[in-house]
Amino acid sequence: MPTITYIEYTGAEHRVEAEAGQSVMRAAVDNMVPGIDADCGGGCSCGTCHVIVDDAWIGKVGRPHEAEEGMLQFVPSRDENSRLSCQIEVTEALDGLIVRLPEFQM
Repeated sequence: MPTITYIEYTGAEHRVEAEAGQSVMRAAVDNMVPGIDADCGGGCSCGTCHVIVDDAWIGKVGRPHEAEEGMLQFVPSRDENSRLSCQIEVTEALDGLIVRLPEFQM
């Protein structure tokens, strides 16, 4: 199973095993990672699952698609590596993925 590390703004780390095919958001919610609220349930319509993908991983994760880009315009603390975790599908290639949570999601 791929492993994902979520790093809170405070520096606290949460390492979880995720099933291939699920979203990075779903893996966080299923493992009670604080800061991933997922209010819309993964519909790319709220921004409460915002993460900042570690520089080393952005090439594998990729950039946001048009609808996600539109939603990201409304999140505070947007970064060049910002993504909605509901839109990142877990694959074996993402084993070891590191994402950071912005301050406003504490």
